[in-house]
Amino acid sequence: MARKVQFDPNSKVPFKISRSKIDLFLECPRCFYFDAKLGVSRPRIPGYTLNSAVDILLKKEFDLLRKEGKAHEIMKKYKVDAVPYQHPKMEDWRNTFVGVRYLHPKTDLLVFGAVDDVWVNPQGELHIVDYKSTSTEKEISLDDKYKQSYKIQMEVYQWLFRKNGFKVSDAGYFVFANAGKNRPVFDGRLEFELSIIPHKGDDSWVEKVVMDIKKCLESSELPKSSPTCEYSNYRVAFAVAGKKHKTPRE
Repeated sequence: MARKVQFDPNSKVPFKISRSKIDLFLECPRCFYFDAKLGVSRPRIPGYTLNSAVDILLKKEFDLLRKEGKAHEIMKKYKVDAVPYQHPKMEDWRNTFVGVRYLHPKTDLLVFGAVDDVWVNPQGELHIVDYKSTSTEKEISLDDKYKQSYKIQMEVYQWLFRKNGFKVSDAGYFVFANAGKNRPVFDGRLEFELSIIPHKGDDSWVEKVVMDIKKCLESSELPKSSPTCEYSNYRVAFAVAGKKHKTPRE
C-alpha cells in the first residue's frame, strides 16, 4: 500500500487538494486535518461498482455522439441546447488521478477534480455535467440534505474550469440513471430511465475555502469538529470510554 501523502509546510512541491478533500473540509475540518495533516483517514467504505459501471457506459454513449458533434436524445428531451464537448484533454479531465487542475498562487495548493462530462452550447460556454445512479420511485431532486454535496462538487468543477481560462455557464447538469423495480422478473437485467436535473452554480465561495484550507493545514492546533460528524463523535466517545475502562496490563 502506498504511503499517504501528508502536508509538509517545508515542501517545495505544491500540496494536492482534490475536490473530495474540499468536500471533507466543509463537512468536518477536524476530519480533514486528521486526513491531510496527520495522515489518518476515515475508514474506507467499499466502492460502488454498479454506479461505476453505469458511469462508464454513459461516457461511452456520450463519446459516440461527441465524435459526431451531435446531441443525445435525453438532451433534446430536456431542451438542453448543447452537444458533448470535444477537447484533447477530455480523458485527463476524467482521470481520477489527473483531472482538471489549478495551482492556486496565494496558497501554492494544487486543486484538482475529475469530471464525468462537459457539454458546450452554441455560445461557446461549457456546461459541467455529472452522472448519478440511483433506484427510487420518488421524484428525483437536489433538495434533500444528502444531495447538497452534489452541488458543491459541481461548483468546484465550474471554478476549476474558469481558472483554466474557459468560458463556463452557471448552468450545470446532473444526468440521473434511475434503475426501475417494476419488472415482473429480474432476468439478469436492470432497466434505467434517464433524466436531467439542472443546477445553477455559484462558485464564489471556493476561493475563500481554499484559503481557509491552507490556514488549517498550517495550524498547529486541532480544528473544531462538526457537531453532526459521526466520525468525530465516535472518536470522542471512544476516547471517553477508554478512560473509563482501562485495559489491565498483562
